[in-house]
Amino acid sequence: MSLINIANLTFAYEGSYDNIFDNVSLQIDTDWKLGLTGRNGRGKTTFLNLLLGKFEHGGRISASVGFEYFPFPVDDLSTNTLDVVREIYPDYVHWELMRELSLLKVSEDVLDRPFDSLSNGERTKVLLAALFLKENSFLLIDEPTNHLDMEARTIVGDYLRMKSGFILVSHDRSFLDRCVDHILSINKADIEVQRGNFSSWWENKQRQDQFELAENDKLRKDIKRLADAAQRTSHWSDEVEKTKNGTRNSGSKVDKGYVGRKAAKMMKRSKAIEHRQQSALDEKAKLLKNIENADGLKLSQLAYPKSRLVELDRASVRYGDKTACRDVSFAIEQGDRVALTGRNGSGKSSLIKLICGEPIDYSGTFRAGSQLKISYVLQDTSHLHGNLTDYARDHGIDESLFKAILRKLDFARVQFEKEMSAFSGGQKKKVLIARSLCEKAHLLVWDEPLNFIDVISRMQIEELLLEYSPTIVFVEHDREFCDNIATKTIRL
Repeated sequence: MSLINIANLTFAYEGSYDNIFDNVSLQIDTDWKLGLTGRNGRGKTTFLNLLLGKFEHGGRISASVGFEYFPFPVDDLSTNTLDVVREIYPDYVHWELMRELSLLKVSEDVLDRPFDSLSNGERTKVLLAALFLKENSFLLIDEPTNHLDMEARTIVGDYLRMKSGFILVSHDRSFLDRCVDHILSINKADIEVQRGNFSSWWENKQRQDQFELAENDKLRKDIKRLADAAQRTSHWSDEVEKTKNGTRNSGSKVDKGYVGRKAAKMMKRSKAIEHRQQSALDEKAKLLKNIENADGLKLSQLAYPKSRLVELDRASVRYGDKTACRDVSFAIEQGDRVALTGRNGSGKSSLIKLICGEPIDYSGTFRAGSQLKISYVLQDTSHLHGNLTDYARDHGIDESLFKAILRKLDFARVQFEKEMSAFSGGQKKKVLIARSLCEKAHLLVWDEPLNFIDVISRMQIEELLLEYSPTIVFVEHDREFCDNIATKTIRL
C-alpha cells in the first residue's frame, strides 16, 4: 500500500476565467478500487490528465507509483493483436496474459487476428488484460463501458472487482456497484472521497442534501424573523430618541437618564439581533453549494391515431452476405417503452435503422404506420459542429425550449457560445436528446442515448420517461436504466 498525495491542486485551461480545480487536497490509497463520478464537464478526464502530468498546474501531486491510462491508443488498427499487447507491455509473460484473457472470457485466438477484426468488447478486454499485467502501476480507466453490451459489462465488472489499484470513470450505476469500494465525486463546490460503492454514496448524498435543504429553510425563516425584530427594535429606538427633548403626556419634564438607559438597552438588543442574524447568514452560506440542479424535464409527444405504430413479423436484416438478425417478431403499441437488448453485433442498430425508414436490405414483414413521425437519436455524435442556435434553426425546433432543456441537463450558459465540436462526449449526447425532446413526434427511437452521459442526467431522463410515458424504442446497455424504464424487452 502507498498513498497518492494531492495538495492544493489548482488548474484552469488557458483563456478560461474559472478554475476547474481550486486548492483541492486529498489522499488516495493505491489499493483502492476508486469510482470517479461527476456531471459532464466537471473535469473527470482533466483530473486523470493532471495525474498523468499532461498539464501544468498549481499545487502538488506526489506518488510512489506510475500512472497508466486506459484506453491505450492504438494508432494502426490493422496491427496484429499480440503486437498491440507487446506495444503496451513489452515485458509481458505469455501465461500471465492467457490468465487475464481467461478471466475476461476472451479466447486465445484473438491474439492472432488483426486488432480491427475484434469487436469493441473484445478490444476493451484485451487492452484491460494487457494493462493489468503492469506491476507498480495505478490504472486510470476512463469510461470502459461505452461500447460494452450488458453481458460484457458484467464480465468486466467481475474482473475489476478482483483487482485493485485503479480509478474508474463510469456512469453505469450497476457497473460501479459491482466493482468499486470507494467513490471520488467531483461536486459543484469541492471534491470528496467516500468509502463504499455508488449506491451508498448516492444514499449519503441524498441524506446530506435533504438535511441541508431543511436547515436552509429553517435558517431562512430565522433570518426573516430576526430581520423583522431588528426593524421593530429600530422603530422603538427612534420613538424613544424623539422623547429626549420632549415632555411626558402629563406635562412633566422627561427623565433623560431613564430615556438614555432605555435607548442603550434597545441598542444592545439591536446589536444582539444583528449578531444572531449575521451568524444565521454565515451558516446559510455554507449550505446548498453541492446541491445539483436536476429540475424535471418535460415532454409533449404527438398522439398517433392508431394503437399500433410498428410491426415486425419474422423480419431478417442483411448486409451483403451477412445476416445481422433473423426472424424477429414484435410490435410497438401506443405507450410501449421497448428495450432492444442483446450482444454487440446481434442486430439491434440494424432494426433501429429499419424502423426509422433507412434504406436497408431485409426480408419478412415490416409495417410502420402511415405518416408516422419519428425522432431519432443515433449513437454517433461526430456530425455535431457549429453553434446551438444554428443547430436549433436547422432542425426546426424552438431555440428557447432547446436551451432550457440543456440548462436543466447541467449546461452552463457559457456553453451556448461554444462550437459543438469542442463539447465533451456527454454534452454532445445531451444535445441530441434535447433536440429529440423538442421535436413533435409519435415515436422516440434512441440508439444508445446514454453513452458518456453522467449519472444524475440519466436519472433525470429516467424520471421524464416514467412521468410522461412516451412511446419509445431504445437500445441501451445500462442495466438499471433498462430495468427501470422498459415495459417490453426484445432480446436478440
